[in-house]
Amino acid sequence: MKFSSKIERCGLSPMRKFHPYALAAEAKGRKIYHLNIGQPDIETPAAFFDAVRGFHQPVLEYAPSAGVPVFLEAVKEYYDRLDIHFDTADMLATTGGSEALEIALACILDDGDEILIPEPFYPNYNTFVQVTGGSIHPIPTTPEEGYHYAERAKIESQINEHTRAIMVTNPGNPTGAVLTREEMRMIVDIAKEHDLFVIGDEVYREFVYGGEKLASLAEFPDAAENVIIIDSVSKRFSACGARVGVLISRNKELMAHAMKICQGRLCSATLDQIGAAALYTVDDSYFAKVREEYKRRRDTAMAKLKEIPGVVCECPKGAFYIMAALPVDDADRFQTWLLEEFEDHGDTVMFAPGESFYATPGKGKNEIRIAYVLKQTDLERAMDLLALGIEAYNKRG
Repeated sequence: MKFSSKIERCGLSPMRKFHPYALAAEAKGRKIYHLNIGQPDIETPAAFFDAVRGFHQPVLEYAPSAGVPVFLEAVKEYYDRLDIHFDTADMLATTGGSEALEIALACILDDGDEILIPEPFYPNYNTFVQVTGGSIHPIPTTPEEGYHYAERAKIESQINEHTRAIMVTNPGNPTGAVLTREEMRMIVDIAKEHDLFVIGDEVYREFVYGGEKLASLAEFPDAAENVIIIDSVSKRFSACGARVGVLISRNKELMAHAMKICQGRLCSATLDQIGAAALYTVDDSYFAKVREEYKRRRDTAMAKLKEIPGVVCECPKGAFYIMAALPVDDADRFQTWLLEEFEDHGDTVMFAPGESFYATPGKGKNEIRIAYVLKQTDLERAMDLLALGIEAYNKRG
């Protein structure tokens, strides 16, 4: 049987591809500490469940293709509080931020087109881009530079006749990098000057640890035709299973094209949108507590990493990930070994190997992404296991 060459160019998620090895390790009685997937353990606000329980319509109907009005209005009011103003017509409810990104890419990329993305990047971006027939053109970074990419010369040097868009994750997954307002302005200016779209994946907006004002590429109304925002309730409210996101742009032509796909898939889940709308009633004290908790976990993980000889990493300023270069020959091989051969008092650890976070062949081979989403005692144990594992792995005969 013949399969699409586009799908064959896609790889498996590095966050999930070791699942069979994990099952085998658990069958041996091993306890696995999961640093591989960004699944928060923070409790989802009760407002979501209360809203779902309070839904009493006799028929669970299709939602409008654009989204349930109460959800779109809740998102609009959220941005109003950030002093960023949209009409609800600038928004389309989606099945998570992932579908929002898939729709946006399907609207702007053709076969042979390129999108500039700083590497390392969230590996599923590669899948979403490849199935359009496009490709990721990486903006290169290094661990030694703290994965810094926000320089005009570095970005503009990668633009060519195939470039259609620039995409940034801010705060960054996997690096935790946070753009300053001046850096965002510069990126938006480049997009305007070169007639490109600029996509801001901003699902981690609340998770910044230096007291920064919450920011968005949508702050610049002079770039209304260029800017596309990807947003979601998944990480903001620890509601990953709700699968409710939103595609936002003031570009009317883009949104008209996006509506074709939204109508083709009919709608996002009605009940999930009802629950998600209620999440936006959560007050700022919720985020203050969550930020403090993640900052404590970040500091714990960084302190543990600094105790391991040969590790290269920069302290992340946002999100809940650390990208680190390890003193091992191959992070994929190391992860397999940890699950198949290593244990300490019956425990082992998982992370996301770094090579799949890159478009440049050979890069990231000894790098990993750590998601510091475990409670404090579990995180400390997981980081100790990582240190013990590195030492044992490098002592193999």
